[in-house]
Amino acid sequence: MRSLETAAANVVRFPGPRATPAASSERAQKGLLDTVYTNGSLVIAADDRETKTMAARLQVFGFLNIAEVSMDGSVRRLRPSETMDISTARPWRLSRPSWDTAEVAVEFPAELPPISA
Repeated sequence: MRSLETAAANVVRFPGPRATPAASSERAQKGLLDTVYTNGSLVIAADDRETKTMAARLQVFGFLNIAEVSMDGSVRRLRPSETMDISTARPWRLSRPSWDTAEVAVEFPAELPPISA
């Protein structure tokens, strides 16, 4: 008993933040994004609710596109409102968002009017 008491008195806490569940969650999200952005896409198993929840959060902020993979292999893109109700019926395919001009509906005039002073 005596040795346990002295061992406990010798423990020194190092300054700085402790590892929290939120920090590990952020690390997991970054790892998921790195994987998807490196490979171009990632398929998530139908029963992997934790990864699906993380992907749904990232889709809301525009970091990922999520598509549901059907039995015949075809995919259907899911809206963020659809991904919040996480289903384990079908696997998901995560991909990078496309930033092409087809999705961005901003038109610029051919010529700008002159600035009058």
